[in-house]
Amino acid sequence: MALQAAAGLSSTVAPSRRSIPPPLLSSPPSHAGLRGPSDRYALRSAFFSPSVQLLLSAPSRGPAAAARFSMRVTSKQAYICRDCGYIYNDRTPFEKLPDKYFCPVCGAPKRRFRAYEPAVTKNANDTDVRKARKAQIKKDEAIGRALPVAIAVGVAGLAGLYFYLNNVY
Repeated sequence: MALQAAAGLSSTVAPSRRSIPPPLLSSPPSHAGLRGPSDRYALRSAFFSPSVQLLLSAPSRGPAAAARFSMRVTSKQAYICRDCGYIYNDRTPFEKLPDKYFCPVCGAPKRRFRAYEPAVTKNANDTDVRKARKAQIKKDEAIGRALPVAIAVGVAGLAGLYFYLNNVY
C-alpha cells in the first residue's frame, strides 16, 4: 500500500531533474546486493511504478562457478548383435562407428546389429545373461519366420472351407 501511495505521489508531481535519486531506487549501504540503475532516467515512465523499475534494473551477475558440461555425447540407444546377444552401449554412438566394426564376441559385422529398446543393465554382456538373451532372440526370429507360413495355411484353410460350404449347400 505504501508503495502504491508513493508511486501515486511521484507520478502526480511534475518530473524534475533532481540530483538525489528517489528513495526506492537508492541503494543504502546496508543492502550490498541491491544496486541502482546506471542511468536512473533511462526507463523512467509514468506507466512503470518504482517497484517495477527495481525488477527491471536487477543487478547483472558475474560469471558464476557453474558445473562444467562436457561435450561428449553418450549413446542414447543400445544395439544388440543378432548372432550372439552382445549389447553395444558405449559412449561413441553406433552410427558414428566405421562400417568395418565387428562384434567383439562373435565377429559379426555391423549390419548384424539392430536397435535394442529394453533398459540395459551393468552386467548386460556377462556370458550367462548374453546366452539367455541369444536364446530369446532365436525364439523371436523363429516365430517371425513361421508367421508367414501360418498366415498362408490359414488363408488356404478358409478358402477350402468356403468352397466346401458352397458345394454342399
